[in-house]
Amino acid sequence: MSYQPPYTITPLILQRVADIVELLTRWAVSDDGDLSPQLRRNNRIRTIQASLAIENNTLSIEQVTAVLNGKPVLGLPREIQEVRNAFAAYEQMPRWQAYSATDLLTAHSLLMAGLVDDAGCFRSGGVGIYNDRSLVHMAPPAGRVSGLIEDLLTWLASAPVHPLIASCVFHYEFEFIHPFADGNGRMGRLWQTLILSRWQPLLAYLPVESVIRTRQDAYYQALADADRLADSTPFIEFMLQALQDAMKEVLLKTSGKTSGKTSGKILALLRENPLSTIPELALSIGVTERSVERNLKKLQDENRLSRIGPAKGGHWEVLK
Repeated sequence: MSYQPPYTITPLILQRVADIVELLTRWAVSDDGDLSPQLRRNNRIRTIQASLAIENNTLSIEQVTAVLNGKPVLGLPREIQEVRNAFAAYEQMPRWQAYSATDLLTAHSLLMAGLVDDAGCFRSGGVGIYNDRSLVHMAPPAGRVSGLIEDLLTWLASAPVHPLIASCVFHYEFEFIHPFADGNGRMGRLWQTLILSRWQPLLAYLPVESVIRTRQDAYYQALADADRLADSTPFIEFMLQALQDAMKEVLLKTSGKTSGKTSGKILALLRENPLSTIPELALSIGVTERSVERNLKKLQDENRLSRIGPAKGGHWEVLK
């Protein structure tokens, strides 16, 4: 019988999947559905800084940005190297298959280059995870790592569940196996992003790590709860909430920025031609008619714009 990771699909998990899909739909049809290069880079920087901060890297967002811009940064050489490695790894994601062991090892080689001697190789010794001096998780013996990862990747290639759930299951199982001597946390988060990006490309630039960073204790507690139950359900529920909250944050930021830009363009066009129609405005600005309608209503609610006369045959009056 093929390997099946233990988990339970609860009503809470189903609800969170539905909520995330709804948010994704809103993101896809928004003006920023196709992220600008600058927004992609900003989100990538947030992802890298947060994922490394979880592993005790002390560099700030500003310092990480400076490193990636080739500017000198006052920081530990190892931490600067971690930033460069992480950026290189995330940039290579489009070339990798989530279920490929070769690609997994290549990713680890990039992520840990110059930081460990065995970058790109599964661990050869036992490893335990400690909280202070207390053992909280003893990973499987090194001799079993290759087979366990092969089983997990084989399951992932045809996982009988929604990709959102499959990505969370993989993340937990990967951390349980702990296949590398170092870098397992950042690799697990990177690989979950890869899995999700194969389902929805927008998710390659979702900085969920920044949400995890603010809930780091809850993240480790969810891993511990899953360990205790020998079932990844608690971790799935935690990660889906983190994904949902990260998407809400991105939507809030992009909609606010976009709304302001679009509203300003609409007002400028209507000052020139108060008879402009919604399709004409949409074409002139380069956004959807739905976006124009949404911004027109917002401008009216703010008493910055008024409609004079009927929907057909009337005109717009810019108030301020």
